[in-house]
Amino acid sequence: MLRYKGFLMVLIAAVLWGLSGTVAQHLFHNAGFQHGWLVMVRLVISGVLLLSVISFSSAQESVWRVWKSSDRWQLVIFGLAGMLGVQYTYFAAIEAGNAATATLLQYLGPVLLTCYIALRLLRMPSGLELAAVSLSLLGTFFLVTGGNPGSLTISQKALFWGLLSAACLAFYTLYPTRLLKRWGAAVTVGWGMVIGGVGLGLIVPPWQVDGQQWNWESFLFVLFVILFGTLVPFYLYLASLSYIRPGETALLASAEPLTAAVAAVLWLDVPFGPFEWIGSICIMGTVVVLSRQKEQKEGNVTVTADSMEEAKSRG
Repeated sequence: MLRYKGFLMVLIAAVLWGLSGTVAQHLFHNAGFQHGWLVMVRLVISGVLLLSVISFSSAQESVWRVWKSSDRWQLVIFGLAGMLGVQYTYFAAIEAGNAATATLLQYLGPVLLTCYIALRLLRMPSGLELAAVSLSLLGTFFLVTGGNPGSLTISQKALFWGLLSAACLAFYTLYPTRLLKRWGAAVTVGWGMVIGGVGLGLIVPPWQVDGQQWNWESFLFVLFVILFGTLVPFYLYLASLSYIRPGETALLASAEPLTAAVAAVLWLDVPFGPFEWIGSICIMGTVVVLSRQKEQKEGNVTVTADSMEEAKSRG
């Protein structure tokens, strides 16, 4: 029974992550919001709330101790290049295209990470890894061309930001392993959000709201992105690990891009033809393939489809 509770927690978290991207698309395309402003506000508020929860639930000095260690500079790099990088590129891809395509393109991150580790270790990828790479390339082709090699179904800008978000996710997954081991996910993520949000706030001030259509609907949608697109799924994912193994979350990860695709089609009327759905299935299939790949370890780094879901729990 407890295992089913853990499965349900992860599934709800994945669905909320998928819905938050679609809600962000509505804010960008229909309410005049800019992705930079939404990312900045989301990171700062979520980070402050997360660190506040940690302070109340444990010794307050545990939140600040990281700044007295040599890891503080690695934490700054993670906050700016990792946390901010993956959030900014993902939301930029949504603004330039749609939530479904942006989420699916970001799911190429584990494949890029697998290729990077293979090059780093100077070894040939295994059969399952080659299958995952081939499946992801085929899925990307169908997703961005609709089956027609001579045209793109999304803008070049959306494709650029989507592929860059996958690369940022690979870095985001690989880089903070030492921080996570020494300080835990909550402290690392909380400070990463605050650092990334404050850093972006120096370029995109929070008071720059020109063109934004503020009403009760947009206010609730922004609140949804902050709370139900970040804090609540983050908590559900971490809590689920008390009932199920991290590896068991890999197959449930496909609920996120599937939710984003279905919500974008049904709610926002995003055109999604047969080839786009085939491409989506291929990309989501890479999660299944990589979840069957034996863990490839380099030091303390585990490269499987689980790293994707672990990364999502960190942002």
